[in-house]
Amino acid sequence: MMKWVWRGLLALLGVLVIAFLIFRTPDTDAAEMRAKYGGPPSQFVAIGNGVTVHLRDEGPKDAPAIMLLHGSNADLHTWQPWVEALKGQYRVIRFDQVGHGLTGPDPKDDYSRDNYVENILQVADALGLERFILGGNSMGGKHALAFAAAHPDRLTGLVLVDGSGGPMLDLDPNEKDDDSGNIGFTIARMPGVNLLVEQITPRSLIAQSLEQSVSVKSVASEAAVDRYWELLRYPGNRRATLKRFSLPYDPLSEAQIAAVTTPTLILWGEEDRLIPVEAGQWLAKTMPNNRLVIYPKIGHLPHEEAAEASLADLGPWLAEHAPSAKPE
Repeated sequence: MMKWVWRGLLALLGVLVIAFLIFRTPDTDAAEMRAKYGGPPSQFVAIGNGVTVHLRDEGPKDAPAIMLLHGSNADLHTWQPWVEALKGQYRVIRFDQVGHGLTGPDPKDDYSRDNYVENILQVADALGLERFILGGNSMGGKHALAFAAAHPDRLTGLVLVDGSGGPMLDLDPNEKDDDSGNIGFTIARMPGVNLLVEQITPRSLIAQSLEQSVSVKSVASEAAVDRYWELLRYPGNRRATLKRFSLPYDPLSEAQIAAVTTPTLILWGEEDRLIPVEAGQWLAKTMPNNRLVIYPKIGHLPHEEAAEASLADLGPWLAEHAPSAKPE
């Protein structure tokens, strides 16, 4: 009897090994990814502590500077619509944060909020930015908000696009969307199951995750899904993602947020299912110097889903807070 049990277990193990080999999605080739996503005007800049960031620095070098931070599991390309519109008048800087894009993992596996803030400061110093406007989407919004709290003297303005960083709100269950959330983020937080993500990351999972994040489905194009999928599999990024998601959520306190007096533009998609619009409304009530704009029928990425509308709101605000900008 035991012989048949062992044979059954060995057979099952064999099936699992074969399935793993069939469905395994290996890391992408770093050189190939740099060639595909890191061509001109990309730069690779060493900022210290063994970190070399992939960044793009476009527009007149003597124009007011705007630095843009992408969200979790995204990359600097998410800002392309804004960059195309702004780079004629402003110096626009964006970079892949550690654990993302072509920057890759942090050498010390430090994915704390403080380390991300330090990286922003290092990039600014490396590029000679004394004062600048800082914007961020989602996770990038949290890092931008934390930077504003830690280094208010370096900023002339703050732009939060569906940004995290505030406390988790206890919303009325009747107001929540039953289909809320994001399957990719959910799996990345599931103990045990998430370990498979480092080796098995189907493209269909990335496609579904991106589609769930937006209301304007054209943003989840084939090219966008390919980019998200390939850069998530850039060597070390999947492990970095698991390490980031294993950390507890670390919001700024209400007192810290209320103390941020930097002029702030808050842009939010009304249909955001990752960070609900109530979070943006809470920020607007808590921060002393802000303007809130909410976009109907828009999800988590207004800078891509509603590029024209968001730029129409951003333009006059930038003109007010970067008055030395050159006329078009």
